[in-house]
Amino acid sequence: MAPRKKKGSKKGAGKKWIQGANLKTGAFTAKAKKAGMSVQAYATKVLKKGSKADATTKKQARLAKTFKKMGSKRKKKTTKKKK
Repeated sequence: MAPRKKKGSKKGAGKKWIQGANLKTGAFTAKAKKAGMSVQAYATKVLKKGSKADATTKKQARLAKTFKKMGSKRKKKTTKKKK
């Protein structure tokens, strides 16, 4: 038998990991607006040690941070191609 890949491991994740994510569009943004903060500021607050946010909100915050990184990497790639 072939060895099983661990769930969530980086090697088995692939480039299309987002396809399997359970997303509720705009839910985290709505929470951030309700708190009177930007999405990234609210994500930082939620992920701080000792935060009383529930597990779902923390997952959404991690995903928001990941998307921010993905967007900045994409911008860097497109600016390099223009030269």
